[in-house]
Amino acid sequence: MAENDYVIRVLDSPMQIEASAWNALLKHQGPDGQLNPFMRHEYLAAMHTSDSATPASGWTSRFVTVYQANQLVAACPLYLKTHSYGEYVFDMAWANAYQQHGLAYYPKAVVAPPFTPVPGPRLLATNAAARIFLVKALIDWCKAHQLSSLHLLFTSEQDIAACTQAGLMLRNTVQFHWSNRLPDAQANDLGACGFGTFDEFLATLSQEKRKKIRQERRKVAEAGVQFRSSKGTDISQADWRFFYSCYERTYYEHGNAPYLSRDFFQKMADTMPENWLLFIAEKEGRPIASSLIALSAGEQGGKTAFGRYWGALERVDCLHFEACYYQPLQWCIAHGYDRFEGGAQGEHKMARALLPVKTSSAHWLAHPAFADAIERFLEREGQGIENYLVDLESRTPFRHAASTGNRQGAG
Repeated sequence: MAENDYVIRVLDSPMQIEASAWNALLKHQGPDGQLNPFMRHEYLAAMHTSDSATPASGWTSRFVTVYQANQLVAACPLYLKTHSYGEYVFDMAWANAYQQHGLAYYPKAVVAPPFTPVPGPRLLATNAAARIFLVKALIDWCKAHQLSSLHLLFTSEQDIAACTQAGLMLRNTVQFHWSNRLPDAQANDLGACGFGTFDEFLATLSQEKRKKIRQERRKVAEAGVQFRSSKGTDISQADWRFFYSCYERTYYEHGNAPYLSRDFFQKMADTMPENWLLFIAEKEGRPIASSLIALSAGEQGGKTAFGRYWGALERVDCLHFEACYYQPLQWCIAHGYDRFEGGAQGEHKMARALLPVKTSSAHWLAHPAFADAIERFLEREGQGIENYLVDLESRTPFRHAASTGNRQGAG
């Protein structure tokens, strides 16, 4: 299918796309692309070849590519979904409404890396024109295949601009991210250029929050738990195996099978080792818990860490907070990382100085009446999100009132 001098090819697998060409597109997205390892070809290919995101698990891949003069100028990962799990932008109520009216909501189309609620570029393109062409081509493809809807999740500002121009509806959610500096209102105070130590960071918090964090860390230390960290190729195969036993157990304890297979993490160790940091908690010389952190490894822009997975084989009071927040934050400060993204949801993260951040997704629905109803719903929900952000920002964990200028966008 072609329009003007663009040629669209829809492929079944990322393995049909040259990795260097895909990753070159990612670099065109600027810092957003450089700081986000989850749109790399290696990450998406591992999802596919490890049997983690497959038709059997409800993720059927269709990689949409746009060529101009035989050069890849735009692309995105698209998945046909038979459910809404593993997305973290919740539309189950929309699916229920379709069902109540005798309509099929599934399959739908989702543009996002599977199981990964991390903001970043979704429409990889060399320029704005190619990006807009790509999103319009996605809509046309969904119409041609009689899909109910198209959803671009946790998108970048560039994507939002293209989606808005194409007429998609926008939806906002809230995540919590930590910054290695104080909010704008305190830019002249301690930490304006990054914290020197974890204690220096603690000193910027209110007495209540500072006391709480120290108490939580003390409980873990008094239980005899110590941590060690490994990065990249220093993570041993034994450590990867132990991590997966923790990760797997956490899912089974909640009554679910794990989203990701052991082979997925093996492929991460083989193809993207520089993007992973592992913390292992030990007690009396034996490992009892672990947390896996993703790292940006870009050539430009700042450095970001992403809280991703954790699990424990033994219960220790406050161990989750230590493994998933305090150890990573302490590491980020020591290694000059600018930001730590704590993942989806979790208002409790504010007590650990992870502040509210507005993230965005874009949606298209084929049924005109449902599209109108959901657009009205999103207007009401959007105002609720704005009110929620104002409320959250009034509850700053810092010693001085934080400015509303602290609020960030997606990306």
